[in-house]
Amino acid sequence: MVPAYGDGALLRETVRSVIAQSDGHWRLTVIDDRADPCGTAELGNWLASLQDDRVRLLTNPVRLGINRNFQRCLDESSAEFVQLLGADDRLLPDSVERVRRAATRHPDVAFIHTGASIIDADGRAVKPLVDRIKRAVSIRTAVDSVHGGEELAASLLRGNWMYFPSVVFRRDAVVPLGFRPGYDIVLDLDLYLRLLVEDRSCLLFASPGLEYRRHAASVSSEGAGDGSRFAEEVAYFAEAESMMRSHGWPSAARAARLHLTSRLHAIVRAVALARARRWGAARSFAAHAVTSAVSRRDTPREVQA
Repeated sequence: MVPAYGDGALLRETVRSVIAQSDGHWRLTVIDDRADPCGTAELGNWLASLQDDRVRLLTNPVRLGINRNFQRCLDESSAEFVQLLGADDRLLPDSVERVRRAATRHPDVAFIHTGASIIDADGRAVKPLVDRIKRAVSIRTAVDSVHGGEELAASLLRGNWMYFPSVVFRRDAVVPLGFRPGYDIVLDLDLYLRLLVEDRSCLLFASPGLEYRRHAASVSSEGAGDGSRFAEEVAYFAEAESMMRSHGWPSAARAARLHLTSRLHAIVRAVALARARRWGAARSFAAHAVTSAVSRRDTPREVQA
């Protein structure tokens, strides 16, 4: 499933990467959220020109937004496994083959994180700071291995190092949960955590199955410029702390309360904005960093006000 917003060269690269799979047991659905009949017609014509009946296009008559378009991807899925590819990412040629083989070996896992290598807008391999940090805080493994419970939850709450487009879900595990409305930035982390508190496990691949594209126009960059992503994160981590505490996972609850990598990200943004003399925006990001550092339970009443 590809939640898309209009046509473009990068989306077409994504589609071609699926068609080029060494294992042909896949179906591809693109769901266009642009609500532009002219643009959708052009995309539809290009997809039809591929002459592959495994590929289909669905369109939203009105724009649903990130969260609801992702939800429609789940609703429209029908196979045993579902993967929500980014409209600018590329599957590596053996990804489907490896996932199908791994799913057979591990029939009890609810999701598979195939991992990703990072490319820029031009498709060149890069190692941005954010991805070096993700690697540093991730659970690294030399061989494919299964993880779950508080170990995985706490790790993800310290820093969400999973690349959502590289995650393959068992449909019967993920569809009953779905994406909760109101979350655009943390909707992936929220889904992982709700699976984990249901005692579901995840298979981590030792080598990547996808090329994840980092560029300014990507969905993961939305909200970073005005601080809205951090406001969503602060609110969510307070909820996640309560969820982890209620489930009897104190280490995960503490990781949610501190969520250090989110706070560090806000600090880095604040410094960059201060250097650009955008003082108001810099203060906003710095405030998010401070709010992320302590829980509301531990914050003095006058500071809360």
